[in-house]
Amino acid sequence: MIELSNLKGFPGGRKKRNRVGRGPGSGNGKTSGRGQKGQKSRSGGSPHPWFEGGQMPLQRRLPKRGFTNIFKKSYELVNLGDLKGISVDGPLTPDVMKEKGLIHKTEAVKVLADGDLSGAITIHAHKFSKAAVEKIEKSGGKVVVL
Repeated sequence: MIELSNLKGFPGGRKKRNRVGRGPGSGNGKTSGRGQKGQKSRSGGSPHPWFEGGQMPLQRRLPKRGFTNIFKKSYELVNLGDLKGISVDGPLTPDVMKEKGLIHKTEAVKVLADGDLSGAITIHAHKFSKAAVEKIEKSGGKVVVL
């Protein structure tokens, strides 16, 4: 019968941690398992993971590519299927979308056509896909570009 009072651990289930630098009898005394001299034997002395022993590292051998467009505008994407279970009185603005947890930031919102719309709704957003505009107007709703 297994009871809390007679439970035992598995053999070899708990292993004592290795205490280094505790004398020659421990097997890991003196140099504490770090070998003799050298960079890796010093405290804090290990090169970064991408160090290649003085060889020109890979990230410097490869050419730079591309650029970052500092004028790029990134949009928060909302699909029409995401709006299905959401009830709102009045228009659906980016602020309302943020309250309902559809988006994180209200700076720029784009509405896409994935999914179906149940009822007529007025949607305010910065951009709409053509298919989304068609679906919204087909269901009796209105599109307002901010």
